[in-house]
Amino acid sequence: MIAAVGLTCLKVVIGLTTGSLGILAEAAHSGLDLVAATMTWLAIRISDKPADKNHLYGHGKVENLSALFETLLLLGTCAWIIYEAIHRLFIREVELKVNIWAFGVMTISILVDFSRSRVLYRAARKYHSQALEADALHFSTDIWSSGVVMLGLFLVKLSEVFPGYRFFRLADSVSALLVGTIVIWISLKLGHRTIQTLLDGAPSGVEKKIIQAVEAIPGVSDCHHVRLRSSGPHLFIDIHVLVDGTQSLKDAHDLTEEIERTIQQFLPNADVTVHPEPTLQEKISDLG
Repeated sequence: MIAAVGLTCLKVVIGLTTGSLGILAEAAHSGLDLVAATMTWLAIRISDKPADKNHLYGHGKVENLSALFETLLLLGTCAWIIYEAIHRLFIREVELKVNIWAFGVMTISILVDFSRSRVLYRAARKYHSQALEADALHFSTDIWSSGVVMLGLFLVKLSEVFPGYRFFRLADSVSALLVGTIVIWISLKLGHRTIQTLLDGAPSGVEKKIIQAVEAIPGVSDCHHVRLRSSGPHLFIDIHVLVDGTQSLKDAHDLTEEIERTIQQFLPNADVTVHPEPTLQEKISDLG
């Protein structure tokens, strides 16, 4: 959050001084980074609260709502960036004053984004947090967008040295368009994942992995009716298994405990509910 405040202020000052739309676009992007980081911080604090009588599955969905709001903010910023870039390309020309400070602020931005994206990725993997992962993805792509802006500024500077390449002055607006395109791509990718989670979409391939792991446990003849739903960093899993119906209640309970431990070995944050059922032969025998 502190990094976002510093970068936003620097980019606004340098962007207004030079007249660079690319830097101003990056300033708007950094301003949204501040909003997004603040929302992520608040969302994680709320989602970490334990389940209560009104939220039996906990508060993890707050993380997903935070990611969705961040997506909408990014799309709104893109609309302004693209509109202004097209306006400068085809309607009015803006005189740019590219100087060493413009390159300096973008270099600082790349270094800061590289540092915080690495920290966030480590934290996201450690705590299985979708909100932190979204922020990490956001900041890692900021590195590329800042690089595009620097290239645009370099071409503008080149047009001052070589008057024959005056069309290079359009590079700043073109770079702003590219930044807008990058941010749209990030937003759509993040938005799709967030909506899937809010609609209880199951993570791809996890169901098959659970069935294979559970059916490999001695005493389990079949695993079926697997259901999964995500809530923030937590994954809730319900499964049905066929087991020996003649065993004692204690043995059946011990087997379900082993099933839960097996699943949690590769899904550490999983809350597993196992429903044991007697095998088909025992059901027929009971009917007889």
